[in-house]
Amino acid sequence: MVATSPYRRLTARYRHGYVGVMTQANISYTRNHLSELLARVREGETILIVDRQQPVARLEPVAGPAARGLPWQTELVRRGLVRSARGRLDTKALGALPLPKPRGGGDILAAILSEREDGR
Repeated sequence: MVATSPYRRLTARYRHGYVGVMTQANISYTRNHLSELLARVREGETILIVDRQQPVARLEPVAGPAARGLPWQTELVRRGLVRSARGRLDTKALGALPLPKPRGGGDILAAILSEREDGR
């Protein structure tokens, strides 16, 4: 008896779309594994749903405020550790800020040599 993969209905065949390469899944696999497919879509993957090798639907991430950025950034926002930018960065105002004054008494060469000796 040949062992079959639990993912046998999620084909290894890919289609090229306007967003790149898409994984194909047939309708029965989609019905039985919707949670798994949605998790993959949340990570940015696009999945093409086919019925008898004919494309019928495409699962892709929504380009909204929650979907912007990388998954780890979205997770940090969700947990309240960081917050999303409210607008664009004003580069002129940033350039007008005074540069910080260097602290005296530092020896850069000694610091670099010390790190090399420590093995960092």
